[in-house]
Amino acid sequence: MELLKKNCWVLVLLCSLSAWGQECPDPIFPAPGQSNVSVISTISWEEVVGVTGYQISLGSIPGGSDILGRTSTGSQASWTPPCSLPDDTEIFVTIYLFFLNQPAIACDTYSFTTEIVDITPGCTTLANPIDGAVNVPVQTDIRWDCSPTATQYRVSLGTSPGGSELVNDQVVSDLLSLDPPGDLPPETEIFVRIIPENLNGLASGCEEYSFTTGIDTPLPDCAVMLSPADGEGNVPLSPLLQWTAVPGAEGYRLSIGTSPFLNDILDNANLGNVTETDVLNFEPNRVYYIRVVPFNIAGEALNCEQTNFSTILGCGPYFDAGGNLIDLSPPLNFPPAIGICGEGDSTVRAEDPADGYRWYRIPPFGREELLAEGPEFEVPETGEYRLEIYNNISGPDGNFECRSEQVFTVTQSEVAVVERTDVQLGAGVITIEVIVSGSGDYEYALDEGGPYQDSNRFVNLPIDNYRVYVRDKNGCGITETLVEPDLSLDGFPKFFTPNGDGINDTWQYIPPPSGINTIRELHIFDRYGKLLAQIDPRSQGWNGTFNGSPLPASDYWFRAVNENNQVLQGHFSLKR
Repeated sequence: MELLKKNCWVLVLLCSLSAWGQECPDPIFPAPGQSNVSVISTISWEEVVGVTGYQISLGSIPGGSDILGRTSTGSQASWTPPCSLPDDTEIFVTIYLFFLNQPAIACDTYSFTTEIVDITPGCTTLANPIDGAVNVPVQTDIRWDCSPTATQYRVSLGTSPGGSELVNDQVVSDLLSLDPPGDLPPETEIFVRIIPENLNGLASGCEEYSFTTGIDTPLPDCAVMLSPADGEGNVPLSPLLQWTAVPGAEGYRLSIGTSPFLNDILDNANLGNVTETDVLNFEPNRVYYIRVVPFNIAGEALNCEQTNFSTILGCGPYFDAGGNLIDLSPPLNFPPAIGICGEGDSTVRAEDPADGYRWYRIPPFGREELLAEGPEFEVPETGEYRLEIYNNISGPDGNFECRSEQVFTVTQSEVAVVERTDVQLGAGVITIEVIVSGSGDYEYALDEGGPYQDSNRFVNLPIDNYRVYVRDKNGCGITETLVEPDLSLDGFPKFFTPNGDGINDTWQYIPPPSGINTIRELHIFDRYGKLLAQIDPRSQGWNGTFNGSPLPASDYWFRAVNENNQVLQGHFSLKR
């Protein structure tokens, strides 16, 4: 067995979970054929296990890419347009599944139709330089935020309010930036006007922004990524990132993301004046996008390119060269919540086979603490913990661990206390509901040996006495209780109100749905035993009078005889 495990990398087909024949994801939003879709919608689809990344293209015809050329979204199963989609347009979407060691799969094209935009766009906001900024590099470009529904922008720059001698009403489409011709004048206040436009007209009332340039100092050039090189594959999960030193640079800013549009790993971090850095714990089978931007007193280098690299296949899940979905991490089936008894054994066990086991405590504040190794763990107290199991794998680049983990919560458990049992009568059957208290996780049965159920209700039981068992799932003990349905007074009202309102004006035996206790004689007495009335069980009932006179509000007694000659007695209230 050990030899097989050590050579699992070579005999990878033996570790596969499914054969090639990968299905494409279903669209989430917009749905195929959906109409009147907002032009600022995010397009999303289901995630696919084992896929390294996704690409998307949009066109105005099936399979076209005139709206958006084939663009990577990294590991994100969605794409958000940088501004807005064209309005009143049927847009055809093609999703591509990207693999490190397989050709990409082009999924079937589907389409949706956008809404009709019949209003002018709103104004935009200057994004770079920000309004009022000072010491702005003279080589800077002008960038602004998207104005939804705008199809183009008119940009003017001048050295006085309303001026346009630097840039005069230049039309910019398909971009949210403008590189002014030549450098801007140094140590000068620059005024910027950006007017969004679409087929309905120009935005109105847009404000003018301004910023002040700094001294005429050259910006640094962009750095070149040395390691990993652009497009490099099989990169270790904890690589050393290196780039070229740039003359005149005082420092470098680093961004890393799992898609070209998202810096979710590192966002423009200032690393100081270094040309390399360690990164820990990238995920396997992933493409990462990286950008290094040098800066100095004049500002940041402009238009530095983004590069990407892919990590080793590692533990998976991924598709191998034979089209098999591989996952070398051990399966883990451990509950997210368990209970321990106040007294007794508090040992829990991981039943899934693996090479190793680690049990961690997760404190409310602070770092995790490794408490034990091995399949069994004696829980010290309630709280939050993490179980990590792993297999040791031998690959072409050395040995590594493939792990699975489960965070679980430990609570105090105890034997149940039965507070009461509620019995409801039906047509020849009863329903029993068991009400318990306690901090355990309980299950219920009508026999000590089970079968047990999570529900505390037992329905459609034949009319009989029952012994109910309540068991703590964490082994703290079993509580039992005897349920004896009281059927004798079923059908006799507890009170009546003879006030002439048509509701409960008479007192009479009501045959219950159970069909038991059919009454043939019924007598009513006062508290002293005086007979007040003899009632035919088929009549309207007693109206609360004696010899034609209303009796006072009080308790009264009845004596009934059923068809089995069983005598039933009880009392009820007359309320006025």
